[in-house]
Amino acid sequence: MPAKKIIDEYKARMAKTVEVLHEGLKTVRTGRASTALVDSIMVDYYGTPTALKQIATIAAPQPDMLVIKPFDPGSAKDIEKAIKNSDLSISPIMDGKVIRLNVPPLSQERRSQLVAQAKHTGEQAKVGIRNIRREANKHLEKEQKDKIITEDDLDKGKKQIDEIVRESIDKIESLVKNKANEIMLD
Repeated sequence: MPAKKIIDEYKARMAKTVEVLHEGLKTVRTGRASTALVDSIMVDYYGTPTALKQIATIAAPQPDMLVIKPFDPGSAKDIEKAIKNSDLSISPIMDGKVIRLNVPPLSQERRSQLVAQAKHTGEQAKVGIRNIRREANKHLEKEQKDKIITEDDLDKGKKQIDEIVRESIDKIESLVKNKANEIMLD
């Protein structure tokens, strides 16, 4: 396999790691209501685990409230149960055919905990990026040992992988910093 193909493969994996972090940080609660808070909630919809956003309309009409309107009013109880069982720590309020979630303001202590959680998640992503770098370098070394690529290609490949790692880690740090600022400012 040519060095460029190897580099592209591992670059895509690193980009995926950054994207997973980005999606994960969306679900970390801030003091403001956001539809992303309930994105990861799965509802037992007629015996099938289904994403909440697929069976209901989710809106944030106020900075401190989410409104969930099920497409099928019969699923409201299932949605309420899923929210109660989630790690959201917000009690749903049934209001006829809609479910309301009042997002309470965060205490300073809770904000600090959420920032620490975001930083920890960012560190895990960085470890993932470094593991991908190690795999990429091993792959390049194996290809060079098997005489598929030259030693120059190996050196260039390692330099390119290191540059991609630096870019990925910079993106991770930026995402975590932005999320921390969002948590502390809301």
